[in-house]
Amino acid sequence: MEGEMEMSMSASEDMEMGEDITPPLPPLAYSLHDAFLLSHCSSCFSPLPSPPLLPTNSLLYCSPRCSSSSLHVSTAELHLLQSRPSAIADTSDLRAALRLLQSLPAASRSLRAGRIAGLLTNRDKLLATTGDEEFVGRIREGAAAMAAARKMRDGDEAEAWGPDDVALEAALCLVLTNAVEVQDNTGRTLGIAVYGPSFCWINHSCSPNACYRISLPSPPACCAQARLRIVPCARHCREAQIESGVCSISELTKDEVCENSGPRIVVRSIKRIKKGEEVTVAYTDLLQPKAVRQSELWSKYQFICCCRRCNASPVTYVDHTLQEISAATLHSSSLRSNHKFYSDNAIRRLTDYVDDAITEYLSVGDPESCCKKLEDILSQGLLYKQLEGREVKSQPTFKLHPLHYLSLNAYTTLASAYRVRASDLVALSSEMDGHLLEALDLRRISAAYSLLLAGATHHLFHSESSLIASAANFWISAGESLLTLARSSVWSGFVKRGLPVANLSSLSKYICSKCSLMENFKAILHHRQPQNTDIEGISSEFLDCVTNITQKVWNFLIHGCQYLRVFKDPIDFSWLETMKYSGIGNVQPHLSSPAVDSYHGTEGSVSICEAHMYIFQFGVHCLQYGGYLASICYGRHSHLTDHTRSILDCEEC
Repeated sequence: MEGEMEMSMSASEDMEMGEDITPPLPPLAYSLHDAFLLSHCSSCFSPLPSPPLLPTNSLLYCSPRCSSSSLHVSTAELHLLQSRPSAIADTSDLRAALRLLQSLPAASRSLRAGRIAGLLTNRDKLLATTGDEEFVGRIREGAAAMAAARKMRDGDEAEAWGPDDVALEAALCLVLTNAVEVQDNTGRTLGIAVYGPSFCWINHSCSPNACYRISLPSPPACCAQARLRIVPCARHCREAQIESGVCSISELTKDEVCENSGPRIVVRSIKRIKKGEEVTVAYTDLLQPKAVRQSELWSKYQFICCCRRCNASPVTYVDHTLQEISAATLHSSSLRSNHKFYSDNAIRRLTDYVDDAITEYLSVGDPESCCKKLEDILSQGLLYKQLEGREVKSQPTFKLHPLHYLSLNAYTTLASAYRVRASDLVALSSEMDGHLLEALDLRRISAAYSLLLAGATHHLFHSESSLIASAANFWISAGESLLTLARSSVWSGFVKRGLPVANLSSLSKYICSKCSLMENFKAILHHRQPQNTDIEGISSEFLDCVTNITQKVWNFLIHGCQYLRVFKDPIDFSWLETMKYSGIGNVQPHLSSPAVDSYHGTEGSVSICEAHMYIFQFGVHCLQYGGYLASICYGRHSHLTDHTRSILDCEEC
């Protein structure tokens, strides 16, 4: 990817929001991560029908077609898998580099002007300026393993590293610089893929006007008929046509017509783009503050982003919010004078604490401990003595803003951890009312965190429209969580106690008459093009509806969770402006989940039956709105859009 801005792509025509900018582009090279070599096809990445019991030094295919179509696969891969050094944990980068060199014509393999086949390798920068000896060693060791594998393939014994094998280092650096992750429908990363200049010449921005989706199955015929609607920027036309190691403009369309296997990529507009305007995508997570984004971009791509968002002075509202912490009771003059030092130290400690809790949960699988640790740090923050290891008269407490990016990460994990705890209880309950009702408690809180995450992202999305993809994902996740809660069997516990619950047999009964979300979502699925003005009206319509529902169910969802009680509204965050968020520390963290039977059927004027119905309506609204946003970002043929449509179709039936 062209981090140095040496090459860039611009629109060849005017484009509205939510349009395909490219046809489905096949990769130049791709590879599965080692962990999936036995379970997935090495050509199309689809799951194998019955994974064989073979050693991991094999490449497997799901069909003769995939096996025969992988003509570009270098046989040196097998030798690499058989003889890789133990220090190399995963060989996907190395195998992708071998495939790249094997698939290219001999003229395109040469390293000229720091490029191979028109793609920037970044070799000199990665090896000379990274400052990370371990990373440099991994590149050199990987290239040496590739060279040894090729020599074994050719029947020679592995020899010492030679000057003719510099191209292997360059190819590996090219993969590290240009490869994108390939995920399946569940969001699991299966491997990586490298695409041609039509994609890789698109530069990064932290406020991009385009995004991309990767398709593992063959894309529909209508997608394949799409045109390439971007060209190298005018200032690069001459450079792109001379023989300096850069592809000519005519070569940019070769990968579009190439009969190749592997995951396809499609670029789509998420803003209106004028003819001649540069097209940009994000190389990193946009829900991170400037410092974190810049660090990641420099580490991987060796450039400093100078986009509109990064150059804003003062920093944008979104970046300010994503990195804001408070320091309560900073009375000491020495502490006030060193506020930045202590704040930076606090952020490092808070980051380590949150990351460790999340990592422990993912590796050990103790959701209850994870919930306590994350809610402890969100509620109480860090005391000065925890930073310095000594007492002072006035102990400042450093706390995360409710919309700090670490808080958002914590909400994501808490939603998952509470859901897992609820599932574990249901599996062990054996119709015991106490366990079932406690499971409902946990599901409620999980849904509340999902909703909070969606609302927080939506709040930031209003200030930074390029966050539309994040908003789409989180609204869909919140909708699923709310519908799962509404459809949960644990509501039977209320029935056994003689309390009525809503009859959710028909979606049509609960279709909202106040908004047109369902009609708009269906319309975009039937080829209607969304307009910039549409999204403003639909977003306003959605918020009007769910604001009314939120007031009726939010207290029910958070009942028993002390940390969430500080949030007056999970969607409208205007209350943050009139409340010092440092007050969050005044509530105690949630230590245990009280059973819902302590909840006496009402919260305000809402009964259990009404809460049940409103939760279902809320979930439907979230899915419809999230699906609408997803169709803009990824198109009506994307997995996320299809997934949303299938859930709503099932409910309607």
